[in-house]
Amino acid sequence: MATEFEKEARRWTYEEYYRLDDEQRYEVIDGTLLMAPAPDTWHQNWSRKLFRIVDRFAINHGLGEVFYAPIDIVLDAENTVQPDLVFVSAAQAAIIQRRAIFGTPDLLVELVSPSTVRRDRYDKKDLYARFGVKEYWIGDPANKALEILTLKERVYRLHCCAEEKGKLNSLVLAGLEFDLIEVQ
Repeated sequence: MATEFEKEARRWTYEEYYRLDDEQRYEVIDGTLLMAPAPDTWHQNWSRKLFRIVDRFAINHGLGEVFYAPIDIVLDAENTVQPDLVFVSAAQAAIIQRRAIFGTPDLLVELVSPSTVRRDRYDKKDLYARFGVKEYWIGDPANKALEILTLKERVYRLHCCAEEKGKLNSLVLAGLEFDLIEVQ
């Protein structure tokens, strides 16, 4: 959920972004500093409900850690994102540091809004594939839709999707199944 703006026309790194002190939310994608505006209430509602579903499953099965925005995911020096939800498997726990997650999580969730739909569906999808995120969920609260994409040969393929209601499941969180109506 980010929009481009003119902070300073140059390439940014995570360390420079981290030192900003203006209390705004930002992301850095391919060296470009992007502002991340606050999400609306539908977005927050979906985020909270998805977090509860995923976190409960991860805890009950000892699979790893689930985080929600805002949290920095530092993919490399020029790519820092703040997805809506993040899952890091127990096998990857070393990438979780106090300040941020430094490395590639197993699963990321972005909830689109009118101002972020292009970035989430294309730019971040390509970025996450490039860095090897195994599963990417794209939720659309306004249209009551959720797509679960899995990475195959460095390209995301649609694993499952639902609109308004319908069963969804995860390959990364094997055994997790829920109905989209639980998120409404």
